[in-house]
Amino acid sequence: MAIFITGSIATDHLMTFPGKFTDSIVVDKLDKISLSFLVEELDVRRGGVGPNIAFGLGCLGLRPILVGAVGADFADYRSWLERHGVDTSGVHVSTTHHTARFICTTDTEQNQIASFYPGAMAEARNIELQPVVTSVGEADLVLIGANDIDAMMRHTEECRYHGFAFAADPSQQLARLDAQQILALIDGATYLFANEYEAALIHQKTGLSAGDIAEMVQTRITTLGANGARVERRGHATVTVAVPAEERRADPTGVGDAFRAGYLSGITWGLGDERSAQIGALLATYVIETVGTQEYEFTADEFIERFAAAYGKDAAAEVAEFVDCSAR
Repeated sequence: MAIFITGSIATDHLMTFPGKFTDSIVVDKLDKISLSFLVEELDVRRGGVGPNIAFGLGCLGLRPILVGAVGADFADYRSWLERHGVDTSGVHVSTTHHTARFICTTDTEQNQIASFYPGAMAEARNIELQPVVTSVGEADLVLIGANDIDAMMRHTEECRYHGFAFAADPSQQLARLDAQQILALIDGATYLFANEYEAALIHQKTGLSAGDIAEMVQTRITTLGANGARVERRGHATVTVAVPAEERRADPTGVGDAFRAGYLSGITWGLGDERSAQIGALLATYVIETVGTQEYEFTADEFIERFAAAYGKDAAAEVAEFVDCSAR
């Protein structure tokens, strides 16, 4: 199954603040806010929603095709992704801009303050999907993740034109999208991904009810943080899965991307929504236990052992025949 992952490609600068942001906020001065936080740690990591999701798919044994735009500083990152099972032939290299940067500070309560420099990401709007698909041979699913907005719109339109099944995952860009843009991105999607806040934002901005969205997309997947995830597939009973026990909490950045990778892996293998969401929840747990979005490691045996502990031996047996970590 050929899965194309489109989305931002970025370098993450992750910092840790040894306190609570809320302690520095003066409620009656929010119109003149000016804050500075002395951080203790700085980690520079590979990131961007596109590579994060593609990396997770690669770690489980698939060969996703990454589509996005980067700067000339992408060489090391490209090598890393290729070594972890990601096809980067669909990545455009800018001659004028640096690869995008995500700068994020996390406090002791796991609250985050972040900034994003798009850089070369703006050139993703110039990427035509069809030539990339032709080079691979087929497109079974195209995930359209947070990216340059014009690129997101173009990729979605092209999927409809060529009849490619697509997953809508606007995530961080929802704050910048208006109602018509949101409708254009989700209408006809095979899958719609969002967390609870993003799901509420979709309803607020578009005025759509849950029933309206159910008529527009085949399957709606909502991540629920510590409460797991909910999958609502048209014509089927709602599925809710819990998250596995965490061994530690290091950094939540990239947790949602890992869930998507795990869920799509299960769907690719022909597993049902419950099992696929459980794979996503476990992969997301690996991410929250590490600093960085692509720093987690596991063997197939380790993954299945932990899956069995969380969801039972019978569930693990269904997954075991598919997980292949040999690309790592």
